[in-house]
Amino acid sequence: MWNELFLLPFLTGLGLAVLLPVLGCYLRLRDEWLAALAYANVAAAGALLALIGGLPPAAGGAAAAALAGAGKRLVARRLGGAASYALLLLGGWSVAVLLAANQPLAERLGHALFDGQLYFADASLLWLVGLGGGAALLALRRLSPRLLLAHLYPDLFRLRGLPAWPIQAGFDLLAALVLAVATLSLGVMGAFALIYIPPWLAFRRAANWRAGLRRAVLIGVLAYVGAFALALGFDQPFGPVLAILLVGLGLLIA
Repeated sequence: MWNELFLLPFLTGLGLAVLLPVLGCYLRLRDEWLAALAYANVAAAGALLALIGGLPPAAGGAAAAALAGAGKRLVARRLGGAASYALLLLGGWSVAVLLAANQPLAERLGHALFDGQLYFADASLLWLVGLGGGAALLALRRLSPRLLLAHLYPDLFRLRGLPAWPIQAGFDLLAALVLAVATLSLGVMGAFALIYIPPWLAFRRAANWRAGLRRAVLIGVLAYVGAFALALGFDQPFGPVLAILLVGLGLLIA
């Protein structure tokens, strides 16, 4: 694992294993966990569209996810949150599968996006996760008090005459961009497993919010390290190993 060939992918995924459970706690608090899966599928579709158009897949995935995050509130206002997430999820998945099935250029990348391509992470992706992940954690720390207030006391902003939408829109955009980067490395379901199961388990056991964040990160990191070692040792794709390990932890702890 400490060979340079595998060290860069390991460190890249480790950064995401810290960031995704923290972000997942806020998504679960807002009852928007389905949005994570929707953003991941939209990012996969955007990456394939960019590849076919001769553009970098990472840029296409980030742009598509950012557009979905920025426009989510407009759609959710008319259709409702759960319906808008379901439509985004199904639309992104359909476009990605159709592109992979009909474009030979997109077929291999399509499989990699859904199965995960962490083993091919290079130094540029590591830098992106390290710097971008650090910036995302700092942004979450700044947004956290107002996100919690907006959830627990939704009338507070209205009574004080303060707009709540910039905070919520900023969080939506942040979540979409993080999921785009995670999808390009961990795959759709690998990223969703890390952003959903550790917060779910933490919310069942933790005594308070800070303890829940710490517990979610601990579960995510331990599951990631175990899955990386098992996948590497048994020569298996990383995403499914991570998902099945988290499912096992979920059944055991819950």
